[in-house]
Amino acid sequence: MNLLIIRILIFAVLFYAGLKLFSMYRQWKHERLTQQQQDQQHDGGHMVRCRWCEVHLPEEEALREAEQWFCSSAHRDRFLQEQQHDNDAEQ
Repeated sequence: MNLLIIRILIFAVLFYAGLKLFSMYRQWKHERLTQQQQDQQHDGGHMVRCRWCEVHLPEEEALREAEQWFCSSAHRDRFLQEQQHDNDAEQ
């Protein structure tokens, strides 16, 4: 009878330790998934302003020409044409 109680107590301790380890694993896995999701979220990076329309956009989506940023090739071309026109008018 005494041996049965000891076995039950050992089983209970092992069962409790297993549950505790399992809950710690689940919490670790949840934190890891949360961290991965935060890492995957696009934060937009460094923002730049289009020289033509002055709209802000992420640097990786912008076009760069002559140290100027543009949101599209159309705005880049318009700005360069206007700048060329202004230079021709001054001469």
